[in-house]
Amino acid sequence: MGKDHGPTIQDDDRYEALRKEGMSKEKAARIANTPPREIEEKGGPGSYEDWTKEQLYDKAKEVGVDGRSGMTKKELIHALRG
Repeated sequence: MGKDHGPTIQDDDRYEALRKEGMSKEKAARIANTPPREIEEKGGPGSYEDWTKEQLYDKAKEVGVDGRSGMTKKELIHALRG
């Protein structure tokens, strides 16, 4: 288990991973506090595998995934799932 970041961070391991990727504290906290299932549900219908590459790219742009323009569909899915 990762470092305890206090009661404001729900998923400490996810938070640490996002920070190591260079994400800001605020953005990492926001993502770490959102259940993975809810992130996918908010993103649109079905699982990411059912989305087009363009839809995945647009979602990656919305959430600020770096390097998204050179990613494959599989890499976009991986990045979005964090």
